Amino acid sequence: MQNENVKPNFEFIALMASLMSIVALALDALLPALSHIGEAVNSFDPTANQMMITMIFLGLGIGQLFFGPLSDSYGRKPMVYAGFLTFGVGSAICLMANSLEIMVAGRMLQGVGLSAPRSIAISIIRDTYSGDYMARMMSFVTAFFILIPVIAPATGKWIMDAFSWQAIFYVQLFFALVVGIWFWKRQQETLKPQYKVPFSMGVFMSGLKEFLKHRESVAFTFTSGFITGAFLVYLSASQHVFEDQYGLVDSFPYIFAGLAVSIGLSTLLNGTLVMRFGMRRLALMALTAFCSIALLYVLLFWNQPNPSVIVLVGFLSVQFFCLGFLWGNFRSIAMEPIGHIAGIGAAINGFVSTVIAVPIASYIGGFVTDTVWPMFVGLAICGLLSLGIMLMVRKKHALARA
Repeated sequence: MQNENVKPNFEFIALMASLMSIVALALDALLPALSHIGEAVNSFDPTANQMMITMIFLGLGIGQLFFGPLSDSYGRKPMVYAGFLTFGVGSAICLMANSLEIMVAGRMLQGVGLSAPRSIAISIIRDTYSGDYMARMMSFVTAFFILIPVIAPATGKWIMDAFSWQAIFYVQLFFALVVGIWFWKRQQETLKPQYKVPFSMGVFMSGLKEFLKHRESVAFTFTSGFITGAFLVYLSASQHVFEDQYGLVDSFPYIFAGLAVSIGLSTLLNGTLVMRFGMRRLALMALTAFCSIALLYVLLFWNQPNPSVIVLVGFLSVQFFCLGFLWGNFRSIAMEPIGHIAGIGAAINGFVSTVIAVPIASYIGGFVTDTVWPMFVGLAICGLLSLGIMLMVRKKHALARA
């Protein structure tokens, strides 16, 4: 039974954030090492090396289709354990890779494994909370989780310089082991026996039919996909932009950390404001600002070379500040009507948004070769598509209530 009046538990927030943050560690700690790993696997094309980032997202999407429905049948905890085991196998493949193809396969398997703790953490939160309070908890969890992207690139660079790029994978495995033991010892099973769905091949189809009945769940799954795709363009191309286009090899981890702080601050602020203004209103205001900032950059620097790094970081900081009001609220709005199928609901939401995001990132990222301008074109287009969907759903909702 969800409880909107349960006081926030710091350990619960920290544990859920840790389950989700392994994804950030697997992504962001590797960013400073992409060119070194590329050399080790005989890949010298920066845009091709971006697949080491985008393909882990594809694994995250695919894995949720399996772990989500299984968690509705067998419980949340067993699936988290299975995910950690799969992540370990993927990490071993990465460590032994001698070509980009094998490295990408290992990264995808890492993503499949990490989809379990990432998506099931959301199911556990949905099992425990609902409504705007759930959005508030998601904001606190995300703000805590943002600490990892802040420190991960600098930590990854330090580990690589002190040891080797392979050591980054060993640190990821150690972190996963610690979080796994913590989860095993301290987190209770949140799926009540009466809500368990007997597993069958029809479980997914019945869950999908139920998911499609809820207009907001479908709409905000798509908006999540577009916004995640826009951000993934930045994430996969950031090392190339700051190290190759701007020549800021040593400064890159700190620039990345500063931009992550921007997202963290707004996410934390969202946790306070969402109870006052509601998640839908906050998301609409933030999405409008997100589109405006991207369009402003596109217009100002049309057919122009890259601006100074201070100007670029300024634009990205404001852009990412808006993201803190979007991710948690979009996911909470999508999940709110489907608490009775939280596991498979989170899986469908994550899979569809990822399937939308990865091709967007791969396509737009291919244009970010000599200038960062195409990235902002992508941010603008994805933001406007999301805004159009959101306004359409709001209009239909208002007509239904009239």
